[in-house]
Amino acid sequence: MTKPPTVVDLTWLGDLRFAGNGHKASLTLDSAGLAGPSPVQALGFALAGCMTTDVAHILTKGRHPFRALRSRLVADRSQEEPHRFVRMTLHVTVEGAVPADAVERAIALSREKYCSVWHSMRQDIEFTTTHDIHP
Repeated sequence: MTKPPTVVDLTWLGDLRFAGNGHKASLTLDSAGLAGPSPVQALGFALAGCMTTDVAHILTKGRHPFRALRSRLVADRSQEEPHRFVRMTLHVTVEGAVPADAVERAIALSREKYCSVWHSMRQDIEFTTTHDIHP
């Protein structure tokens, strides 16, 4: 089955702010990161969201219930134009009696197979994943 194209419309609001509308979602992009995320922050949200969603889905399908799931992405940017991501660390925190190998497998599957955001980015970005579990 072919995935339909992703369509996003942006409308200039003034300064460097844009209203973004997708199929059923909307947000404001703001270069200053005040009225909404900057485009680069939105990319960070997209990557962390994609991988954390995958982890939740994989753990649930594997019958590893958790009470809470959080992630934090720290991304370093190039000092030269374009100020792209050059190094990233995604830390996943799981609360619940989930085996460490199940969390490691879920993160690895997301990164290696499922996360379309990661696979849409440059693969020369240094990307580290870590996790901790609080039973």
